[in-house]
Amino acid sequence: MVEWQLPKLYMAVRFRSPAFVTLALLCSLIMAGCASSQYVKTVSPPPETPGIYHRLERGESLWKISKIYDIDLDRLVKVNRIIDVRKIAAGRLIFIPGRLKEKHQNTNELSGNFIWPLKGKIITAFGETHDHMVNKGINIKTYSKNHVLASRSGKVVFFNENFNNYGKTIIIDHQDGLMSVYSKNSKVYVKAGDSIKQGTTIAETDTYLHFEIREGSIAKNPLFYLP
Repeated sequence: MVEWQLPKLYMAVRFRSPAFVTLALLCSLIMAGCASSQYVKTVSPPPETPGIYHRLERGESLWKISKIYDIDLDRLVKVNRIIDVRKIAAGRLIFIPGRLKEKHQNTNELSGNFIWPLKGKIITAFGETHDHMVNKGINIKTYSKNHVLASRSGKVVFFNENFNNYGKTIIIDHQDGLMSVYSKNSKVYVKAGDSIKQGTTIAETDTYLHFEIREGSIAKNPLFYLP
């Protein structure tokens, strides 16, 4: 599927700006759901590795912890052998390799954290197969209220009424290399170019929300970023 989509895409964006090309490539990769999974292999830290432990508090995300200690998120996940973040309870000790103290003394001073775009049940996790494709995000089935919220402040850089089999799709650029993707919406209340505050209702869904977080064109496990 990727092979025949990308040549057409390059022809379409050949004379566009670099930012447009990046966004177009991102859209093509979202469509190419059959690509390889982004599961991270787990490894045990060497016994002589210096570091400290951080006690996970309710509402904290692994991404927030990585920012507190200025450590790469993927490294944090690998060292702590985390496969399914849903099985991590508040109070668990997270090992921080190579750090002896927090970079930020007050974690509440950190800004730009993600929030859940929809309250509900995860019916398809990151890396699982859905509709014969590897899921590059998470699918959330709503319980009752079906308002979709902006997970983080940013600018709407893409909207399509019928984006392949993803339906009404929104992409928000968070201006730091991260983007969030919201698909399977039944109604949309924003348009490309809108600046959006975190928590703003941007859409509604009457089935489930397909939600992604991407760093450039690379799909990341949203559960590592969500509290």
